[in-house]
Amino acid sequence: MKKKKLASAFLSLSLAAGVLAGCSGSGSSEKSSGDGDTIKIGVNLELSGGVASYGQSIAEGLELATAEINKEGIDGKKIKLIKVDNKSEASEATSGAIKLTSQDQVAAIVGAATSTNSIAQVQIAQDNKVPVISPSGTSPEITFSKDKLNDYVFRTSFIDPFQGTVAANFAAKEIKAKSAAIYIDSSSDYSKGLAAAFKEQFEKNGGKVVAEEAYIAKDTDFRSTLTRLKSAKPDFIFLPGYYEEAGLIVKQARETGLDVPFMGGDGWDSPKLVEIAGAKALNNTFITNHYSSGDPDEKIQNFVSAFKAKYKDKSPDAFNALGYDTGYFLADAIKRAGSADSEKIKEALEKTADLELVTGTFTLDEKHNPIKSATILEFKEGKQVFNTKINP
Repeated sequence: MKKKKLASAFLSLSLAAGVLAGCSGSGSSEKSSGDGDTIKIGVNLELSGGVASYGQSIAEGLELATAEINKEGIDGKKIKLIKVDNKSEASEATSGAIKLTSQDQVAAIVGAATSTNSIAQVQIAQDNKVPVISPSGTSPEITFSKDKLNDYVFRTSFIDPFQGTVAANFAAKEIKAKSAAIYIDSSSDYSKGLAAAFKEQFEKNGGKVVAEEAYIAKDTDFRSTLTRLKSAKPDFIFLPGYYEEAGLIVKQARETGLDVPFMGGDGWDSPKLVEIAGAKALNNTFITNHYSSGDPDEKIQNFVSAFKAKYKDKSPDAFNALGYDTGYFLADAIKRAGSADSEKIKEALEKTADLELVTGTFTLDEKHNPIKSATILEFKEGKQVFNTKINP
């Protein structure tokens, strides 16, 4: 399939030049999603609460993309972001989606960051026929559940089975682990999904899972469980949780003398992880992620430069990149739809193919999941270091 190229240093500012062309709508049947010179896009993110780091990072990336896109508005039209804070709670994510669709009448919604909060919006999207794009929700059930496609729901990230499979292959082939322990957050769909995929693939590779333990989000003392894991003598521990608990677990593991490699998913990716765990404790730990700011790819380095220019030399993390990519993913669909009508945008999103973005070149599959690469990062003295890139 011939690849669609984004022409500019910032992922096609030529796209930005034409992104809103024809978006005024041409029929009375189209839902109002603007106020004459704007296209209203809802943003339903975790801007406060337990995983606020994710939502705030996505918002930063999305705002950068929107600023670039709006430099070249067509016919006076620009994207207007309408934000709601879901406070890292599923009930608030549902309430936010109701507000954005019924009161604000947005053309589409970006969010949420986590799988649970994204799933909380699915029925609202379906009932109101407003497309929702989760930048970083990795549970397969966001877009496809109970053997049915949620046809108004999309994502920018890869899904849990892919991420868990990549981690298992890395453990077996690069770490040479023969045995592994799995330590999950039993209250998280995200954590359970990664763990299931990891276990299946690790055992397919000939490895043995020698211990499985669980904790619950907001737990703070993991020492007794870590002692049990240590007694199982695994070569490797898979810890697919979020940064708040993962940081404490790694810190306490090292304090108990558990020095084997740990690996997590993109849920570890927060600057706060190093603050919680400590730089030294994170040595010999790895994560699967969506991109690395250290990747020499030109598209990535152009994004890094633009982000640093806007955010006072801050280095962008994967959630920044996913927020940025989601902005361009949606803009590309609006351009191809030739309209700001929600149903036409949905149809254009479904046809996305070979779109080159910062976190990879992807084509949407039949379950609205992008087929794209994954990056392996290693922590060295508190810094994320690019290890390798795994293609689908």
